[in-house]
Amino acid sequence: MQRRTFNYFWDGAEPVSGLARERIHMDGVYPQNDRNVITSGGSGFGIMAILAGIDRGYVTRQEGLKRMERIVSFLETADRFHGAYPHWWEGNTGKVKPFGEQDNGGDLVETAFIMQALLAVHQYYAGKKENASSPAEAELSELEQALAARIDRLWREVDWNFYRQGDQNVLYWHWSPQYGWKMNFPVHGYNECLIMYILAAASPTHGVPAAVYHEGWAQNGAIVDPHTVEGIPLHLRYQGGEAGPLFWAQYSFLGLDPIGLKDEYYSNYFDEMRNLTLVNRAYCIRNPKHYKGFGPDCWGLTASYSVNGYAAHGPNERDDQGVISPTAALSSIVYTPEYSMQVMRHLCEMGDKVFGPYGFYDAFSETDNWYPQRYLAIDQGPIVVMIENYRTGLLWRLFMSHPDVQEGLKKLGFN
Repeated sequence: MQRRTFNYFWDGAEPVSGLARERIHMDGVYPQNDRNVITSGGSGFGIMAILAGIDRGYVTRQEGLKRMERIVSFLETADRFHGAYPHWWEGNTGKVKPFGEQDNGGDLVETAFIMQALLAVHQYYAGKKENASSPAEAELSELEQALAARIDRLWREVDWNFYRQGDQNVLYWHWSPQYGWKMNFPVHGYNECLIMYILAAASPTHGVPAAVYHEGWAQNGAIVDPHTVEGIPLHLRYQGGEAGPLFWAQYSFLGLDPIGLKDEYYSNYFDEMRNLTLVNRAYCIRNPKHYKGFGPDCWGLTASYSVNGYAAHGPNERDDQGVISPTAALSSIVYTPEYSMQVMRHLCEMGDKVFGPYGFYDAFSETDNWYPQRYLAIDQGPIVVMIENYRTGLLWRLFMSHPDVQEGLKKLGFN
């Protein structure tokens, strides 16, 4: 399953940039003629998926390096806004494709997802390979180190501090060269954006003070809100409800290792994210709205395609369409391996209705007999990455080993 899903980012990549298409529809029908639109956040997840594939031997080191060089070359020349990338690009030009009328500039959250990936790649390539078995291998090592240096420059050029909209102690999601701060979206926790605050603090060139994390993300401690959902304890306050969609337990933790991770607001982020996953599963098993198919072998609510457009599905008030998203349970394998494998086996038994050339399709609803043969990059990527973290911890180990990341975590009081 990991290898099949990897193919989305290898065989299915946009050819000019080597990055991930926002979507691949096997039916060939695309909105807004965006067949070759690239997603920045989904590409970040895809870069990590490719790295896992290189290490696992799905492609050779030479093939992997060639693809990474193409990706970095694109990122060096594509539109940036104070070092931050937009949500979407046109794949053949690198020019921004507006995500919305006013969302045509820097997207700091999506940029964080790319930088999380690039720092892992940096660590994979930066170390000199000792005892090369041949001149060709020694030359390959030198090329890898050169790519790591280029990645370091991209990392250092992101102006996280600019996205404080002056000197405010909070990070803002968007900035537009035409509309400035008009979208006015300060990011508070808890949601998928923890990684953004950690990287902003970690930057050696444009780092933000610790107060931005404590006042902006944690809201001076208001992020702490012990409560119980489905009989399972949760410690954090989730934006918009008592619990949340499962991508909140995944996107920040593709590189950030939650095992034993703690700060002054919680003693073990792994436990919290595992409990959030268990809440999601327990809600689907209880199935208060009586959707067809929900149960112990078919659970998982997160942001995905849905019967009526794109939606962030979650327990209770976020569950209104009976949609199961395979990425939700599969990308939770680090938290609930037995339960996630139970879902994987069941989906395999469902066959071609839910499974295609790049792994499981994005979402389905048995209630509505709705089985679109469509993929989204931002959902396929975490499947590959979290399966690898479950198997070997590779992406966790690489990202956490970066010295800037270690300094950022220390600065914010993580240990």
